[in-house]
Amino acid sequence: MNAIWLFMVLISIVVAAYTGKMDALTKISFDAAKSAVMIAIGLIGAMALWLGIMKVAEAAGLMKMIARAMRPIMVRLFPDIPADHPAMSAMIMNFAANLMGLGNAATPMGIKAMGELEKINPRKGTASNSMCLFLAINTSHLAIIPTGVIAIRAAAGVKNPADILVPSLLATACAMTTAIILAKLFARRNPDPKPDPEQLKHDNAVEYATDGGGTVSAPKAAVSDAPAASEFLGKIGKTGKIAALILIILFVAAIPYHYIHAGTVPHLNYQLFIKATGWLVPFLIGLFMLFGYFRNVKIYETVVEGAKDGFKVATAIIPPLVAIFVAVGMLRESGALDFFAWIVNPLLKPIGMPPEALPMALLRPLSGSGAFGYMSEVVNHAPDSFVSFLVSIIQGSTETTFYVLAVYFGSVGIRHTRYAVTVGLMADAVGVFAALLMAHLFFAA
Repeated sequence: MNAIWLFMVLISIVVAAYTGKMDALTKISFDAAKSAVMIAIGLIGAMALWLGIMKVAEAAGLMKMIARAMRPIMVRLFPDIPADHPAMSAMIMNFAANLMGLGNAATPMGIKAMGELEKINPRKGTASNSMCLFLAINTSHLAIIPTGVIAIRAAAGVKNPADILVPSLLATACAMTTAIILAKLFARRNPDPKPDPEQLKHDNAVEYATDGGGTVSAPKAAVSDAPAASEFLGKIGKTGKIAALILIILFVAAIPYHYIHAGTVPHLNYQLFIKATGWLVPFLIGLFMLFGYFRNVKIYETVVEGAKDGFKVATAIIPPLVAIFVAVGMLRESGALDFFAWIVNPLLKPIGMPPEALPMALLRPLSGSGAFGYMSEVVNHAPDSFVSFLVSIIQGSTETTFYVLAVYFGSVGIRHTRYAVTVGLMADAVGVFAALLMAHLFFAA
């Protein structure tokens, strides 16, 4: 990661020296840093909220239930992680949120999972094989419905905005399968690093607390300021349960009321999917809160306690996010991406890659907002063209690899990413070529 970041900056400077964009490069370095901080600040609220909600789910036992249901698959994917470890349930929640297209909810859950993985990491500061595999799955864009892309296509007047659903899902499957296989192959050839001797000595050192008479009574590690699980439990009366049940009934009744009041009958199409995903986040928040409430969890106190952790984690993301945003912004503003596209275009033309789609393939791993903006521009310019169809599939089936790596690894202080970047970029490449293949197959149909 050190070499990649350094050469992204150096190449940008050299190219800008020839293109005469040094002033623009100076400006974008400050603008990108500001954007990174603003995004991180915006993430603080999401992190605090969702880690608070996850704390309720954890205290109520929901996380263990979900992890138990997914155990057969997760144990095979992550054999080094104990089946009942908190990292397992956090990873499952992250995957589930990504599948449903809930990116804002998936990120806090992913950061929570990375924090749990770091706790059992044999060498602190160095990515473990489990971390690399978890990142590989995330960078392969595990999603069923690309709602944002469909919404842009619908707004641009595309005849069938949801026609990218199947090709995007197939391209995503190719990218994710590649990511998992590559991560497993790299892990087989690169076992987890041995623990650092100093870290091992620190972890194994047991300090003892003493009682009033000076007698050793218990390991000091067992004496913690963290609230015990029992502190999150209370007791609700019949009145509270009845009130909650009434609210559940009213919510269920609101679904047919919504369509009766609008005078429309719901049809199974892309608009229904988009509306359904809009309901998902409030539904999940209510579901977790009610589940915890009926399991006698003190909802408010538990959310506040989890939000404290979210605030700490979110602020730790700012430095790596600034570094990545500045490097990507400089690379794009200097013209280096355009120059690279000009070089590789003759190689890609024979396989049917339009020149207009190449910047999208290059931007996607580097800048989520940049790629989304470019995709929107292409779709609005030629809504029903092949290029529009292709860039929409690329957007819906690939992920912003460097952003994910910066946020997830930066949140736990991982400095040595090992093969995570290589696997992520290779999966991105497969995802782009799979998107190209699917575009040719499905657009012609």
